[in-house]
Parts: sequence; structure tokens; C-alpha cells
Amino acid sequence: MPDVLTTSPAARLRMGIDAALGQAVEGRGLGREQALLLMDVPAELAPLLQAAAAVRDRHKGRTVSYSRKVFIPLTHLCRDYCGYCTFRADPQSDRRPYMTPEEVLAVAEAGRRAGCKEALFSLGDQPEQLFPEARAFLHHLGFERTLDYVAAMAELVLQHSGLLPHCNPGVMATQDLVRLKASNASLGLMLENSSPRLLRQGGPHWKAPDKVPSLRLRTMEEAGRLRIAFTTGILIGIGETGEERVDTLLAIRRLQEQYGHIQEVIVQPFRAKPDTRMAGAPEPSLQDLQRTLAVARLILGGEMNLQSPPNLMSEDYPRLLEAGINDWGGISPVTRDFINPEAAWPQIPALEARTAAAGFVLRERLAIYPEFAARPEFLHSRVQSHLQQLQGQDGYARMEG
Repeated sequence: MPDVLTTSPAARLRMGIDAALGQAVEGRGLGREQALLLMDVPAELAPLLQAAAAVRDRHKGRTVSYSRKVFIPLTHLCRDYCGYCTFRADPQSDRRPYMTPEEVLAVAEAGRRAGCKEALFSLGDQPEQLFPEARAFLHHLGFERTLDYVAAMAELVLQHSGLLPHCNPGVMATQDLVRLKASNASLGLMLENSSPRLLRQGGPHWKAPDKVPSLRLRTMEEAGRLRIAFTTGILIGIGETGEERVDTLLAIRRLQEQYGHIQEVIVQPFRAKPDTRMAGAPEPSLQDLQRTLAVARLILGGEMNLQSPPNLMSEDYPRLLEAGINDWGGISPVTRDFINPEAAWPQIPALEARTAAAGFVLRERLAIYPEFAARPEFLHSRVQSHLQQLQGQDGYARMEG
């Protein structure tokens, strides 16, 4: 063994990186300092990708999943003003504040006819706290809060279309989580980043009260106590440091170690959009995304389902498989990605062909992953009965025909 005291700084760095990769591949976990070494740009990328792919292959094999979904943007109103978002909107005189129940069911039915099995509800955080137009619409239908309305619409979709709802309604309290579990196969809330620094004036989360990390972590923790299969993730390229990315992933890992309810972690790259405060901000490169995905795989381990959306990488998306992901997320044959409307979903036959060309088998999953669907505590009985109509024996979506 070389004498650490006499080796060069570059050699010591190489030894540290090799030790971190070896430990992670052996399944002995990855500590904070080791993760920071691997996240650092001077660290060579190829060995990191190889290590992440090896961990993925050992635990997940060569299967890559996706969910055939329909996207229901219940409301674009939001009390948060994030610096990168074009989904949110203020009230407009020529547009209803929310989708009506009839509109929600029409989209769900179109999805059902196209073979979708998931209804993804996306919406802004608590717009009734800011906009009288939101309050008036809700009161007209007999609701006080947006969270009450989304729960009712999820119940409506489950009962009338058979699609499995997955709601992303923002920060939630215990009673909201309890009600949503009764109609949702899983729930989601992007942590994005655990650093309060991003809330400072001019930062990406300035004027976004629901992006306070402690509030989002509290929601995720309560979901764990309630045994709700949960999707979360990080958003990279919004001005965070590599250290803040690592700390965010470690915060997710701590919750998973304590409650075991995180079914999926998304690593999503920032995409600059016109008419936002961050329209001129640089976007993360493919290599930056690959590095973050690989470090996420090694931090979170081989059992975690790791996803990155293929529509945000254009034609390069198969290269994300090199970094250890095992899921493409929700793909819709009916509706666009309302969060990133400029980025079209890949066609499912093309996704299957390109996944196969990379040496993997594409499988359709449901809104809850097979390993969570097999555990009764994660599903309300009302949801379980609908799940059984869509699920094959192995927990994936039932093969059609």
C-alpha cells in the first residue's frame, strides 16, 4: 500500500474515489464525504457510471419500467412564484381557475381508451390562499380548499374510470394525506432541494413559501408514518451546489431508512423557459445529469427505483441508462407534459425500441411499483380492488390482449 503521506494530492484523490466506488459497489453504502468526492467534476465519469450501472443491474436486472398515464392539470393557479416555472399562472378572465369535474372525467376517459392506467394530477400549491377567484370557484362547488377538491376529483376518477390516481398537490397535512390515500395508488412531492439558501431574495425559490425544505420533508415524513407509497426527487441546475445535491439525496435516504415508503426518486434537469426569471440560466449538461444520477444510485442503493424523464433529454435519453436508472416515469399517449410543454414525450414504441437497443427490456408498471403493491399496508382497500383489475401476476401492468 502506498504511503499516504508521500503520495501526491492527485493520487490521494484517486485513492479516495476508488475506495468510495468499491464500497458502494459492494453494497456497504456511501457516506457524505465519499459522495462529495464523486460529485466533484474532476472525478472521472466513466468509472462512476460503471459502478452505478453495476449496482442497478445487481438489484434490478435489465428491466426498465414506465407508467402509461394521462396528465390532469387540475389548476395552474399557485401561490408560489418559483423562478423557473411556466406551469403556474395567475387568474385569467378567459380561463376557469380549475378544471371542472366534467373536464377531469373527459380527460380520464380519453386516457382509459388509449390504454392508460395512471391519472397524474398536477396543480399549484394552495392558490385559494392568494386568489379570490380560486376561493369563489371552490365555494361554488362546495369546497373550502384546493386539497379538498383534488381529493374529490381523485375519488371521482378512481370510481368512474378505473384509472389509478397519483396526486402531486404540494405540501400536505396529516388529514390531507389520509384522505388522499383512500383514492390514490401513490402520492408525490418533489423535494427539489433541501437547502434553505435557495429561498433567498433572487433565488429560484424566492417568493415560494411552499418550497421551504422543512415543510416538504415534514410532508414526506408523515406519508411514511401513514404507509403511503411516495415519489420524490431533486431538481438540478437551479443554482444549487454539488454539496447541496448530495445533502438533498441524503435527506431522502434518511427518510427511506426510517420509513421505507419512498418508492421512486426522480432526478430532473432544469430546463430554461421564456418569460421566467431564470430564462437565461444555463441548463445542466448530459454529463452533469449522468454524474448526479450515478451518485444518486450509489447513495440510495440498488433497491431504490431511480428515474429521469426521457423527454427532457431529447434524442440523448438512452444515455441515462448508463448512469443506473431503472425507470422512465410516466409517459402519456394522450396529453402533453404540462410542466415542460416544449418537451414532447417519446412515442412508446420508439421508447421500447431504443431501450431494447441499449440492452434492456421495457415493462409497463402501474402508479405503484410492484414491490409496494405486494404489501397491503401501502394500499387502501378501495384502491386495492381497482388495482387488481390492472395488475398482472408479477405486479406489473397486465399485458393487453
